[in-house]
Amino acid sequence: MSENIEKYIKRKVYKGTSSKISQKFVDAGLEKLRACINCGTCSGSCPSGRRTAFRTRSVLRRALTGDESVLSDIDIWLCSTCYYCYERCPRDIPVTDMIIKLRNIAVEEGYILDSHFGLASDIFYETGHGVPANGENNKKWRDLRESYGLPPLPPTVHSYPEAVKECQTLMKEVGFRDLLDNAKKLKDKRKLEEEKENEKEGN
Repeated sequence: MSENIEKYIKRKVYKGTSSKISQKFVDAGLEKLRACINCGTCSGSCPSGRRTAFRTRSVLRRALTGDESVLSDIDIWLCSTCYYCYERCPRDIPVTDMIIKLRNIAVEEGYILDSHFGLASDIFYETGHGVPANGENNKKWRDLRESYGLPPLPPTVHSYPEAVKECQTLMKEVGFRDLLDNAKKLKDKRKLEEEKENEKEGN
């Protein structure tokens, strides 16, 4: 680890909006962001930022202050994990790793996008594979594979259905299933609270 970071991480950083979330940020090692000099190299290097509203520096500043709203912000999911920011940071801050840690905390707290939850459900609960290849909509891909002399299904769990059970067991053992179940409960609870709040405002 760079000496630039080492001297900063010993200092207490967060006075965030939620002590629980602030502590999660600290436990995840986000105090390394303390070495940031706010130069903007991360935002300037970001290919995703050129095409979206994603501003790496803004996300990192919010995390540094313990701002819980950063977890519900779609911006943390716009990072393509290309590592440009990490490689170019003059303070050697592992920026991309920090964003991945923010995403992990977001999932733990139930701030998971519907599309990500659907993908995770496919992998962990249903097929053991992120891209279903055996559905009716995927006939064209099977035909295309065969036209190149390939088997219609790739050599993954699609070709070995017995492996799906093994994948599900493995995911359960390492706690991914519990993590997803908990994320769904928190997400549903938050949605219900928002609906109640909207009803109150409507009356």
